[in-house]
Amino acid sequence: MRKLLTYIKPYSMPIVFILGLLFIQALTDLYMPTLMADIIDVGVIKNDIPYIWKVGGFMLLVAALGTICSVVASYLSAKVSMSYGKDLRHHVFSHVQEFSLQEFDQVGTASLITRTTNDITQVQMVLNMILRMMVTAPLMAIGGIIMAHRKDPELAGVLWIAVPALFLVIGLVIWKGVPLFKLVQVKLDAVNRVLRENLTGVRVIRSFNRINYEKKRFNIANMDLTETSIKVNKIIATLMPAMMLIMNFTSIAIIWFGALRIDNGHMQVGDLMAFLQYAMQIMFSMVMLSMMFVLIPRASASATRINEVLEMKPIIKETEHQEASTERKGFVEFNDVTFSYPGAEHPALCNISFSAGPGEVTAIIGGTGSGKSTLIKMIPRFYEVDSGSILVDGIDVRNMRLADLREKIGMVPQKAVLFTGTVAENIAFGKEDATQEEIEHAAKIAQAEEFIANMKDGYQSEIAQGGTNVSGGQKQRLSIARALVRKPEIYIFDDSFSALDFKTDAKLRAALKPEITDSTVLLVAQRVTTVMDADRIIVLDEGNVAGMGTHHELMDSCDVYREIVSSQLSEEEIA
Repeated sequence: MRKLLTYIKPYSMPIVFILGLLFIQALTDLYMPTLMADIIDVGVIKNDIPYIWKVGGFMLLVAALGTICSVVASYLSAKVSMSYGKDLRHHVFSHVQEFSLQEFDQVGTASLITRTTNDITQVQMVLNMILRMMVTAPLMAIGGIIMAHRKDPELAGVLWIAVPALFLVIGLVIWKGVPLFKLVQVKLDAVNRVLRENLTGVRVIRSFNRINYEKKRFNIANMDLTETSIKVNKIIATLMPAMMLIMNFTSIAIIWFGALRIDNGHMQVGDLMAFLQYAMQIMFSMVMLSMMFVLIPRASASATRINEVLEMKPIIKETEHQEASTERKGFVEFNDVTFSYPGAEHPALCNISFSAGPGEVTAIIGGTGSGKSTLIKMIPRFYEVDSGSILVDGIDVRNMRLADLREKIGMVPQKAVLFTGTVAENIAFGKEDATQEEIEHAAKIAQAEEFIANMKDGYQSEIAQGGTNVSGGQKQRLSIARALVRKPEIYIFDDSFSALDFKTDAKLRAALKPEITDSTVLLVAQRVTTVMDADRIIVLDEGNVAGMGTHHELMDSCDVYREIVSSQLSEEEIA
């Protein structure tokens, strides 16, 4: 929670100013009933018109001052709370950008979205309410009790019964509601997760005709959230009627006993009217406090969830002592690398050792779950090795700045990802200052030139969110072009040719060869035809290296590789 409080420090001065304005407003509100009592008891009863005008004019000035303070304080409160929400979202987003894939797996994408949006909204709403009420409500309550006691100590006994009764009602509501507020946010995470899965997987859902199943799945999560929210609202709904009941009975008691005191000559009419107003001020301040007490637990639950993200320390940290760069460019070396996913029974990679240099194509092949994608994700430090070391240009990646390390790499992920924007913007994502000629050249090498030319606006054609308006093969080719335009030292292709037909795959690899003569290429593939011409093929089997060498060497020495080849190629093709 201290983390969240540190982000509010820049707003200290505006907050102090707001509190000062609210203090003045509360004083004006407390002074008004006394002035009204003077007008009734002196001006009206004695028919002193000049006195009425004098005190009435002063009341108008006091009311105007209170109104100005209230308006300015409300404006500044809204500005401070919204600005704080903006800053908090910025800090959360910036912090999340430093997460490794392990932290994303731990928290979950749906939960991160909820925490960055809904949870921060809850916090900024409560901050706005606190700024507007945390001075006014207590001051009105305490000041009202003091002023009412000064007007008539005996009649003030009514308040000593009503105020504890109000606190009892508020306490019961908070006691029942707080656990449910935390549950609401968790249920909201679940709804967000199901909805996100439905939207991203809409094509799969429709192709398998699972629409009704997904509707039921969403309805279950939605009803779960609804039922919990209804429970919360039922508890909160009892608060206002109970408080109004106490307020009305308090008013009846004050008028009843006040009338008896006036009849006995112990109290004046103006004092009774002022006392009644003070009682209403006390009651309404309690209503304001109750609203704060209801919202603060919910905001507290949200703040805890936000704080969990901010307090989460990324496993992969920037190095404090960066090693000096060497003259070597594009060299990758694995030295006895072992890695396990959190909670896994067996390592995903075990004692992996190999080296790759510029001008070489190192292919990685193996069955599903053999650790191919995991291996290449270790190079840009998406995950941290458990033991062993990975060297890039002769330097351990743990002793390099992440920005410098990743600047050397052009990566095409297994799942092609495109962003909203034009075709040119998506290709230039790999190099911000890329010229149009560089973009077109990269697209030509990636075999994307033809389909881009057939699009309505060519390179200025819009790509929909997630690239839904292009095919899987087109997405892969644009992703490859994005890596090519960067001209990195190391190319990493994570099964990036899987959506391409054999002809396009062959043409792309042929066009790629002259472009990567000075770079190191690491290629993950399922197709044997894609890796056959590689300088080095690494065969993985359940996280272990089952064989390493050229195609012909592995055909003679590696059973796993022979099995993969025979499952894909005919005997004539193998021969």
